[in-house]
Amino acid sequence: MSNQPAHKLRLGLITATIWANDGFYSIDLTRSYKNADGQWQNTNNLAHSDLLNAAKCLERAEIWIGRQINAAK
Repeated sequence: MSNQPAHKLRLGLITATIWANDGFYSIDLTRSYKNADGQWQNTNNLAHSDLLNAAKCLERAEIWIGRQINAAK
């Protein structure tokens, strides 16, 4: 994987980070939250209320990746 993501998608507190590696793509899905000190942090743990935004973010990631693969042909 490169040091920079190929693309990022954000919906609410959910972020899908897309990484490219020689035509192969992987995704990190995270949720942002503020800790007790008021500092922003990220976690891979999702709450029930995050699931719809996570699903939409992943769907948009799949569309973006598909377009990259089709453009490379």
